[in-house]
Amino acid sequence: MQIRDAQIVRLVERIGEHYRTNISNRFIRPALLQLPLEKQSWDLIEILTEKIEQYRYQGFHLDELYRQIVAAARFVSITRRELVPGLRNRLSGGSSGPDRVLRDMAVNNFASNLQLFADLVNELYISLVELDKAGSKGHRPLYLSIPELQDIGRMLVG
Repeated sequence: MQIRDAQIVRLVERIGEHYRTNISNRFIRPALLQLPLEKQSWDLIEILTEKIEQYRYQGFHLDELYRQIVAAARFVSITRRELVPGLRNRLSGGSSGPDRVLRDMAVNNFASNLQLFADLVNELYISLVELDKAGSKGHRPLYLSIPELQDIGRMLVG
């Protein structure tokens, strides 16, 4: 199923912009790269957050978006557990002046920025499920056949 819904496209754009600016910025990225997340998940997150241009006109494949949502939810869950509690200690030192202020701001706001990212991903998931249900007249919606989606709520809500 191809998704060309303008609301979905805008939501994916917001997710990517928020991720690049507030989650994977130059201050936090070094700590993110130490997370125990498999390469396939990193690749799916990158597609969701960085590659919007190639999908804007041709549309998204529903199954691919679901896989990207699963990867983003795993990322949120692992980041909450592994990174948030000790982020300040991992990133202490090294910079001074304006960079230190910006780094401290990024660290201080990281937990709330991660929560906002999780909320945006959850909003995307809910919107896709609604589209999936509406588009699957007479047959089983796709999301019901992807077992990893059963834990999305738990991973995103925490």
